[in-house]
Amino acid sequence: MAIGFVLITTAPGREKDVRAALDSVELVSDRWMLFGEFDLLARVQADDESVLTRCIVESIRPIDGVVDTKTLIGAEL
Repeated sequence: MAIGFVLITTAPGREKDVRAALDSVELVSDRWMLFGEFDLLARVQADDESVLTRCIVESIRPIDGVVDTKTLIGAEL
């Protein structure tokens, strides 16, 4: 199991639109609006890391209104 947290910066006023778009991304298991440096936090869960990264690059980053992302990938030690 691979889990990632994607910190998202949106264009001004686009937070609700991006949050709604995240609801249609299959591997996004939860999302929260934030106050501070980032606007949204999305939890992404997949069977393996390659599927996880593909989702972030191909499904989350291209969402209209996303300006920047920072991704934290969890690791089991």
